[in-house]
Amino acid sequence: MLTLAVIALALTAWAGSVDAEETMALTLGSTAFANGGGIPSRYTCEGKDLSPPLAWSGIPAGAKSLVLIVDDPDAPDPKAPRMTWVHWVLFNIPPETPGLPEGADRSGLPAGTEEGVNDWHRLGYGGPCPPVGRHRYFHKLYALDVVLQGLGKPSKAKLEAAMKGHIIAQAELVGTYQKTP
Repeated sequence: MLTLAVIALALTAWAGSVDAEETMALTLGSTAFANGGGIPSRYTCEGKDLSPPLAWSGIPAGAKSLVLIVDDPDAPDPKAPRMTWVHWVLFNIPPETPGLPEGADRSGLPAGTEEGVNDWHRLGYGGPCPPVGRHRYFHKLYALDVVLQGLGKPSKAKLEAAMKGHIIAQAELVGTYQKTP
């Protein structure tokens, strides 16, 4: 009887670990900066204005595409924000993609990835360039249960409307930046 109880406990523990692996949380990180840390000037308007390297894991099994939105909710002044400034909009990133290398917007995005328009009214990455104070830059990754069709070159708002009801996981990485005085 004791042996059956031990086996039952072992099976329960094993089943729990399988479930934990299957529901692993979506994570987003960078080798360039830690979550909540400062973004190196290389990735800003004061540097080379390159997109930072990003890596993710924990993509849900049902994901058909990924979306990456980078924005700054502290514009124009963190003490009196009036808008969220959009720096980068990517969608239909293949879910098997493990991340993006430094300068991905210049060196080539993964096949099938599409770009939306940022708040400079252009495609591609626009790095941090805050007019006043230290701003926060949110790198938001979404796993969707669909590949988005017929969007053209959408704004962030149009993309978010298309994503509604299709987000199955999301992750966030926040970096900060303040111009050199």
